[in-house]
Amino acid sequence: MDYKNAGVDIEAGYKSVELMKESVKRTMREEVLGGLGGFSGAFSLAKIKNMEEPVLLSGTDGCGTKVKLAFIMDKHDTIGIDAVAMCVNDIACAGGEPLFFLDYIACGKNYPEKIAAIVSGVAEGCVQSDCALIGGETAEHPGLMPENDYDLAGFAVGVADKKDMITGEHIKAGDVLVGIASTGVHSNGFSLVRKVFQMDKETLDTYHEELGKTLGEALLAPTRIYVKALRSVKDSGVTIKGCSHITGGGFYENIPRMLPDGAKAVVKKDSYEVPAIFKMLAREGKIEEQMMYNTFNMGIGMVLAVDPADVEKTLAALEKTGDKAYVIGEIADGEKGVELC
Repeated sequence: MDYKNAGVDIEAGYKSVELMKESVKRTMREEVLGGLGGFSGAFSLAKIKNMEEPVLLSGTDGCGTKVKLAFIMDKHDTIGIDAVAMCVNDIACAGGEPLFFLDYIACGKNYPEKIAAIVSGVAEGCVQSDCALIGGETAEHPGLMPENDYDLAGFAVGVADKKDMITGEHIKAGDVLVGIASTGVHSNGFSLVRKVFQMDKETLDTYHEELGKTLGEALLAPTRIYVKALRSVKDSGVTIKGCSHITGGGFYENIPRMLPDGAKAVVKKDSYEVPAIFKMLAREGKIEEQMMYNTFNMGIGMVLAVDPADVEKTLAALEKTGDKAYVIGEIADGEKGVELC
């Protein structure tokens, strides 16, 4: 008896590392010390010495049950973008710059080419967010997970000068809400999505005119990464008063997280066109509107609160990064929460 016969293939692990090396190289920053394969990732903090009061920010998350679609479609090169996005968007939302990322892949069996494809997506997410992929772990779990299944999670660390952090404490009535478009369902609500649509390859490969693509392509579209978008707004001289990453819990749970007591967000539902995938979900699943806005991002992945005088500069800065943005509402006096009208 040996470890391979017990279900863990050490040689496959070695091959996975070799196959992913080129992807990882794309993410390197000058602060990264050492190479891939060490016991820990090392990252120099020399640059942050210039900050008045540097604050480390961290985020950890996964892709939820969205990975199930990757299994069915046998497409594994974008799910890693989702894992990175869920972490770095939270850091950017607080006014931070993501520095480095580590991934964790648990699988029933290590198929090196599949693992390398997953990591290529992680690397792409890191490139999109200027974040270094400095380490990770691939763990085989024979007997615990089916051979073809895996789960993917990650952990990111970023930094912000305390004076530049986005806290929401100065939000006041009259401030304007700017919504930045999502790329689709992103990585939340898939347990409901999988109840609405039949989860088989034939269904996911079916083209829908209203979507302009197959159902699977629409659902598996990777989460938009907003790091460069928020940096562009900051570089334009705009102070972002509040920022909310629209993830699990949709508008109702996430927007209040940026609000101070005594302020409410008034969102105008007709201020932008809700993407077709959400209309399709609501129709096919007979999901009530309140539940849709309490589960999904509804086409808005990030909401910013800015001074009315900064709205045009904010929209222009977001256009520069290729992001579509809309004025979706305003802040009013009232009990902390969200009012959709």
